[in-house]
Amino acid sequence: MPSSAPQAIAERLQQLRDLIRHHDQKYYVEAAPEISDREYDRLIDELKALEAQHPELITPDSPTKRIGDAPVPHLVQVAHRIPMLSIDNTYSREELAAYFQRTDKLLEDQPIEWVREFKIDGVAASLIYEDGQLVRGLTRGNGMVGDDVTHTLRTIRDVPLRLLTRKPPRYLEVRGEVYMTNSDLADLNLRQAEAGLEPFKNTRNVTAGTMRTLDARIAAERNLRFFCHGVGYTEGFAAKTHMQFLSQISHLGIPATPGVCLFHSSAAALAAVDASEEEMTELDFEVDGLVFKVNQFELRDQLGTRSKSPRWMIAYKVEKYEAVTRLENIDVQVGKTGTITPVAYLQPVNIADTTVSRASLHNADEIERLDVRIGDWVVVEKAGKIIPKVMRVEKHRRESELPKFEFPTRCPQCDSQLVRDEGGVYIRCTNPACPAQLRQRLQYYASRAGMDIDTLGEKIIDQLVDLGMVRNYDDLYRLKAEELVERIDLVKEKKANKLIEAIRDSKDRGLAHVLTAIAIRHVGPRVARVLTRQFPTIEALAAATPEELAAVDEIGPIIANSVYEFMHSEHGQATIDGLRHVGVKLTTDQPAPAAGSKAKPLEGKTFVVTGTLEKYKREEIKELIEQHGGRVSSSISKSTDYLVAGEKAGSKLEKAKQLGVKVLSEVEFEELIGG
Repeated sequence: MPSSAPQAIAERLQQLRDLIRHHDQKYYVEAAPEISDREYDRLIDELKALEAQHPELITPDSPTKRIGDAPVPHLVQVAHRIPMLSIDNTYSREELAAYFQRTDKLLEDQPIEWVREFKIDGVAASLIYEDGQLVRGLTRGNGMVGDDVTHTLRTIRDVPLRLLTRKPPRYLEVRGEVYMTNSDLADLNLRQAEAGLEPFKNTRNVTAGTMRTLDARIAAERNLRFFCHGVGYTEGFAAKTHMQFLSQISHLGIPATPGVCLFHSSAAALAAVDASEEEMTELDFEVDGLVFKVNQFELRDQLGTRSKSPRWMIAYKVEKYEAVTRLENIDVQVGKTGTITPVAYLQPVNIADTTVSRASLHNADEIERLDVRIGDWVVVEKAGKIIPKVMRVEKHRRESELPKFEFPTRCPQCDSQLVRDEGGVYIRCTNPACPAQLRQRLQYYASRAGMDIDTLGEKIIDQLVDLGMVRNYDDLYRLKAEELVERIDLVKEKKANKLIEAIRDSKDRGLAHVLTAIAIRHVGPRVARVLTRQFPTIEALAAATPEELAAVDEIGPIIANSVYEFMHSEHGQATIDGLRHVGVKLTTDQPAPAAGSKAKPLEGKTFVVTGTLEKYKREEIKELIEQHGGRVSSSISKSTDYLVAGEKAGSKLEKAKQLGVKVLSEVEFEELIGG
């Protein structure tokens, strides 16, 4: 360090750089900012000023290097050390299922874990770090050779110029997607219009053009972003699974692709497609599908690659269509759990041969983020079966200053005070007697997923509620055919008798259907079935503690707390008591053993498995436990009967000892099942 620079200045420079890197990590990687944008800008301004006074102390990885240097004369092509292959894709659910079946067969029934990611519609790129420093950034190019775009990638604030570790790998290449948010495109197009320039059509076009611009100063102004979703060539970096890799790169300061889910079977992954498509609607960046990858790197190696794509991953794409139309009004609707959902009413527009006049705005935060106002021109997208969504506002077409939408503070139906979820984005009406909630709850109660009451449709429910004939679920079972004929429009004697019979038949659906139907937050058909396997009666479920509920495999603390709170709330208890009083079945039938068969040795027992086992793979011992009547949980609690512990059993073993849970070796486990 030159002696002309005071030590205090050098130390302050280093402190500023460390602080800015810390706040970049908090904002871009962890999504948990600790300071305001203004405070962040003050740190940047101070760093710029000090570096201008002491240019000899500027380092290549300084955050100020993101502002862009002089234009490069041309792009240089560089060979990838490992080819950047494309992804095989399908638009068909049947083809996706066939792919999973082929992969299961290729691996000869080895247990495969699957990772689901959103397929970000951006531009593929790789980042190369040597000894922790960013040395090169490349486009995918033709897969074998890419363009060197280091000068533009260095301007992306998501991309660390130096990894956040004192012991970086010798060589690390990560791969991902450069993209722009819809919000940033709206702001960019506003600036384009103010400068008399043409607006950009979509985020991908902007990103692709910006990536290859020769002037990094242009890139620095456009606020591109980066998500990492894959690994290239590495030295001194080890990960055995994709989930482990994503966790490790996040700790290094590189933002991992968001919303990743892990499934323990292809069947579970396939079953989650519908819910995954719904999640896509809430993202602020363009997504054109889902990507499914084998989690275990060892299994990826066994599967290998085709000439152009890996066998261990596939993209399930959805066709997207969009149009521009005017927003005529914003209204709010009340859902079955009280969620207040804003809906955009649009000037009718044709999208993919469908006339669209309404679109989802999701929540109050989404309205604020989009800065959408009545009278705006908006871009509406429809993808696959997804409900149309307002993607962004064409702010440059705003002809006058439009008033901001004021989200209501009281329920539009019952005038109760609205409450925001603690730490969440949803605003709710908490009045269980709200007629709007009652309508929604009754519709879901009668649905196929709920109690499957045929012929009880929306119009009949509206009249039943409006006339005060039904104020809760159990009132349905007190209805008489003659009063339906007398008071409900369009219900004649034959239909009335059929409806009463359907309502009566629903009494025997069983506890899983009841739990699905009565609008407990986070409880759908799958969760209800899981709960009733462990708690086959409503009494057992109501007596369970949050810890006992959370210990059930696939449940966890959020669902557990929701179920517990419902069961112990005044509304929940009244709901259960009412259904019990009218004779609705609140138990689950357990399959009876075949005549002459012996009782299963593990019947009713809960197991947790931990550590490395000698004789069994994890999935094998879980299957064995279930075959002998037991069930497997992922966490230790007071309701756990046995912990099967192998080598390197960690915190679960200690907790089992603290709770007095019996610990079994593999030999003792085999003795228990009579092996």
